[in-house]
Amino acid sequence: MADAEPRSPRQTLSYLKELFAARGIRPKNKMGQNFLVDLNLLQVLVGAAELSRSDLVIEVGSGTGGLTARLAEHAGWVLGVEIDRGLYELARDNTAALTNVQLLHADILAGKNKLNPQVVAAMRQALDRPGLATLKLVSNLPYVVATPVIGNFLVSDLPLERLVVTVQWEVAERLAAAPGTKAYNALSVLVQSLADVEILRRMPPQVFWPRPKVDSAIVRIWPRSEKRSRIPDVHGFHRFVHDLYLHRRKNLRSALWPRYRSRCSKEQLDVLLRQHGFDPQARSETLSVDEHLRLYGALAMAPPPVCDTTDWALDTGGCQRTDTPTAPEG
Repeated sequence: MADAEPRSPRQTLSYLKELFAARGIRPKNKMGQNFLVDLNLLQVLVGAAELSRSDLVIEVGSGTGGLTARLAEHAGWVLGVEIDRGLYELARDNTAALTNVQLLHADILAGKNKLNPQVVAAMRQALDRPGLATLKLVSNLPYVVATPVIGNFLVSDLPLERLVVTVQWEVAERLAAAPGTKAYNALSVLVQSLADVEILRRMPPQVFWPRPKVDSAIVRIWPRSEKRSRIPDVHGFHRFVHDLYLHRRKNLRSALWPRYRSRCSKEQLDVLLRQHGFDPQARSETLSVDEHLRLYGALAMAPPPVCDTTDWALDTGGCQRTDTPTAPEG
């Protein structure tokens, strides 16, 4: 594939305003549409992906096609996904001359916990193209879908080499947060259990149009096969962590209790936690990623035995009858 591809217009503020006015469209705040208009930061985003002609790039939120065209200058194939009909048509027109760009008018998600099967199928089909060997997600992510997009891509079985994305600064802090900090939550645990995270650049509101109310960041995420291999059931771990942080301020016993209430009592759960080295009164956010994995392995993968919660004694953590069974009459 030749390197000399047509170049798109520079995505500056004045260019975008004129383009939108000519089309009679406006950015939709409810869809998280904020366009990066700082050309230097656009280059940082593209450069961090370290693209080559063997790369398939998935772009979530193609917008006007400005970033799409920059990606196409370096990648072997670019698959853009845009849910907004007006922007999809705009990006299609702006990238029509590019022979290595495919655009889909679709939602990247099928609900919050699943990638759109149509898009996944398109990615797998594109990876079968001759010369393509690596999948990378490179996007100015719409704010409203940033967290589920990152999470669902990481837990999928897609051969993703890296993610380079823009997100709200608050999300970037969560992605890279350490245990015991205010930002540390379920997203921190899930992402760090599967990948390494780098915050590359903090960005003020004025580098976007329209200006968001908060700072943003360029983040690079590296999925690590050695981390993934430690988790026997990635989707199960995802659900486990989600449930653990539904009520952030609860201690471990209270957070885990809904999972095990039909199997044993709170006191029994306390014993099991202590047996595996966990304080039942500790909070989830104080645990390291490795401790979350150990907790999952100890409890979720080997749940407590079924108990009659009105009729057992605490001994070594197992269920023990305390009554004397009555012989059947007759």
